[in-house]
Order: sequence, then C-alpha cells, then structure tokens
Amino acid sequence: GLEYIRCAINRGLSVDDVAPRLSFFFAIGMNFYMEIAKLRAARTLWATLVKKHFNPKNPKSLLLRTHTQTSGWSLTEQDMYNNVVRTTVEAMAAVMGGAQSLHTNSFDEAVALPTEFSSRIARNTQLILQEETGIPAVVDPWGGSHMMEQLTDDLVAEAMKIIDEVEEKGGMVRCIEEGMPKLRIEESAARRQASIDSGKEVIVGVNKYKPTSEQKTDVLKIDNKQVLASQKERLAQIKASRDAAAVKAALEGVTAAAKDDSKNLLAAAIVAAKARATLGEITDAMESVFGRHVATNRVVQGVYNETYNTSGREDDLKAVTDLVQQFEQKNGRRPRILVAKMGQDGHDRGAKVISTGFADLGFDVDIGPLFRTPAEVAKHAVESDVHVVGVSSQAAGHRTLIPQLIQQLKAEGAENIVVIAGGVIPQEDYDELYKAGVALIFGPGSPVPMCARKTVEHLLRA
Repeated sequence: GLEYIRCAINRGLSVDDVAPRLSFFFAIGMNFYMEIAKLRAARTLWATLVKKHFNPKNPKSLLLRTHTQTSGWSLTEQDMYNNVVRTTVEAMAAVMGGAQSLHTNSFDEAVALPTEFSSRIARNTQLILQEETGIPAVVDPWGGSHMMEQLTDDLVAEAMKIIDEVEEKGGMVRCIEEGMPKLRIEESAARRQASIDSGKEVIVGVNKYKPTSEQKTDVLKIDNKQVLASQKERLAQIKASRDAAAVKAALEGVTAAAKDDSKNLLAAAIVAAKARATLGEITDAMESVFGRHVATNRVVQGVYNETYNTSGREDDLKAVTDLVQQFEQKNGRRPRILVAKMGQDGHDRGAKVISTGFADLGFDVDIGPLFRTPAEVAKHAVESDVHVVGVSSQAAGHRTLIPQLIQQLKAEGAENIVVIAGGVIPQEDYDELYKAGVALIFGPGSPVPMCARKTVEHLLRA
C-alpha cells in the first residue's frame, strides 16, 4: 500500500487522491482469534504508517478497507461436509474483524469448481451471518477484551518489524524482485504442512477422527475442450467485428505509453480495451517494452524436516530417505523431479510445499515457472533430465493439460519420464488420467512423506 501511494505521488497525485480508493485483500483461516486480530492490526498499521509517511488532510486516507475470502487451503477432500463448518467459522472471524466485503468458499472446492448446490450454501452462509445473527450490528465487538487487545498489539509489533525490514531493503518492489516475501510465505506454508502431516496440528477427518466410510459428493465437471472452442469462437467474433485500424492505433498507443514515463499507461490500456483489443494483445504491447516478469523460484530447504521431526515421528522421514538412497545407489544420482504448473493456474502453494518437502527428503527439485504450456513443460523436463514431472493442478485443467503433456513428452522421445499429478482433482477423474498415462495421483490432504515414498517406489520398479 505504501509503495502504491509513493508511485502515485511520483506521478503528480496526492495521498488523498489515492489512499481512500485503495482496498486490501486478506485470506481468513481457521485460527479464529488470530484472524480477527489480524484485521484489527492491519487497520492500526495502515492508519499509523499513512499518517507517519504522508500526513494526509482527508481522514478517509487513514481508513483501511478490506475484502476478505475464506481459506481455500483449509478445505479438505476427506469428510468434505466439514468444510461447511470451516467456512462458517472463517466467515465469522472476517465479520467480527471488520471486513467490508466477504467471499465464502464452497465446501467442494478442495476437489473441483463449485456446483450450484455448494455455491448456494456458501452464499447463504453470508446471508445467515448478515440477516439472522446480529453480529454485523456491532462495530469491533472484541474491542476491550484483554486477550484480543494484547493479541492485536503483538501482531502490530511483529508486523512492524517486517515492514521496517522491507523499508530498509529499499521498499516492497525491491523485495519482490529479490523474492523475499515469496520465500517467507513458502517457508511458513512448509512448516504448517509438516505440522499437519506429522499429526501435530489436528485436521478433523484428515489426520484425526477419520470417517469410517467414504463419502460420495457430486462435483462439477468442466469440458475444457468445449470451453476452449467457445472462447476461440468468441475471440474470432470480436476480432471480425471490431475496427482493426482503431485497435492497431490503440495498441501502438499502449506501447508508446510504456516507453514514455510522462504518459499514462493505464489510460492507454483503457482506450485499447474500448477498441476491443484483447487482454493478450494489450499485454503483448507492453511486453515489447518491459519484457515479461518471471518470478525467482528457489526451494526452501530444511524447514519441513525440522518441523516434522519435532513430532517424534522421525522414522516416517527416514523410511523415505532410505528409499531415495537406494535409488541413488542404483542409478548413480538422486531422483530428480520437475514440479510444474500449466495453463491459467496461479495457485502455487501446493507446488511449493511439495518442492520443499521433496527436497528435504532427498530429491533434486526443479520448479517450473507459472502458466506454462504442456510443450514448454515437456521441453523443460527433457532439458533438465528429470525422472519425474509432478503436475500441480488447481483450476480444473487436468483432463486436458496433463494428457497433452504426456503426448508432448512422447514427441520429445521422453516416454521414460514419469508423470504424477496432485491438487484439486476429483476422484471421478482418476481413471481417465491413469489411462492417459499418469502414474500416481495425490489428492488434497495427502501427506508429503507418503507422496515422496510412493514416487520413489514407482521409480524403483520402473
């Protein structure tokens, strides 16, 4: 937020032109009191820092507006109806914390895009909190609670240390370029997953109080081929009906604005959009000047094993590392895996946790960039000489993209590279993926040591 205000001021705007229009996006998890305190602390931090750095005249510049979304990560495939309760608890924390708007996830989003039935329950969760409980009628209902005030103060103090560190490094843009926030988030995610996998942190229905029988739930199926054909048809219609000369001129305006700091790039992009230029065309016009940002991918090592071993279950990890050593003795090198993301799927928490966990268990891990095509992933796999490609799918593209990857590997003469998959994949789709050539599939809630063990066992049999 501070970085955005500074950029606006550098372009001739005032803090009061910008700050009242900013809105923040917070995820809300299951740590109920902490999530409430998080939103309270965010408001304190924003008001304090904006006042300190910019001294606005408009008091609205000091108000933090926030949209919140219940956690997708906390949803489980196992005992899926428990997710209705999880979303409700998270939604209550958001409301009590003072969120201005709220998105509640559907209970089936651990395995698929939501159905109309699950979406209605998610929507009604908000309506019941809003219309039946009276909770929104009280501003800051936890204000004055010793526990909540202390927790809020503690969060403000700890967050301020991180903000000061960012400022000392030259600001958030510099830190993003260096990968600092990304690595901190990935380290935190790996520690949390290790706590769950080891049983130290309880997830009801996953690592404790497991159901005695499997529950069947209808899930939404997406025909990706039909979606692709429909989208291509719409794009063709737009391109055929628009003024080609106006589009060309508008895109040239985008490129010119990208080259000239005195010009307003957003305004030029709006002109292009109104001329019916596509998002791809607009970004291509900017890429010709800026290039394309590729995030730095580094594997966080040590934190998964360190956290898991505090549970007293070191033997779980040793069983895997022994297999890895057996593979290395047989093949002259450790098993090497490329963790890949394909299509328009930017959800990479699972991919990063797998990368960290597998690295700690002895794998050589190569992390691919986001938004790759099957052909790009296949080429990367061949050039990196991997034994396995692990595909993380969170956006319902698995039935199209993974078979295409397997075909691309065959075209590259790399049929020997094993393909495994994980993420938001309904069990109803497993057989189709196995027939396409996928060796192993790991659904949500699969412990990392189990995934690694089964992967090495498969490689040893191959």
